[in-house]
Amino acid sequence: MAWVFLFIAGLLEVLWAYSMKLSEGFTRIGPSVVTLVAMIFSFGLLSFAMRSLPLGTAYTIWTGIGAVGAFVVGIWVLGEPATAMRILAAVMIVGGLVLMKLSS
Repeated sequence: MAWVFLFIAGLLEVLWAYSMKLSEGFTRIGPSVVTLVAMIFSFGLLSFAMRSLPLGTAYTIWTGIGAVGAFVVGIWVLGEPATAMRILAAVMIVGGLVLMKLSS
């Protein structure tokens, strides 16, 4: 169950990063509220996952899901550039996440 909590926490990290972008520096109330609520639930689920997963594994995978997820949202939703170098960097992050999962 810890892995499920961790995965959902990572998805919520993507949500709060995206909604933070939409909040325009916390000047828009709706996205600002979504950001704060998603942050609280993301941290809460991360803490549940850390009850049985090692700190280094849980935190690395949580931040990796958030980083790669925000990268994908940036490209697909916000129209950010999908250069070869950026894609390679994301692939390397995913590779690191796979290795971290396999090591635990």
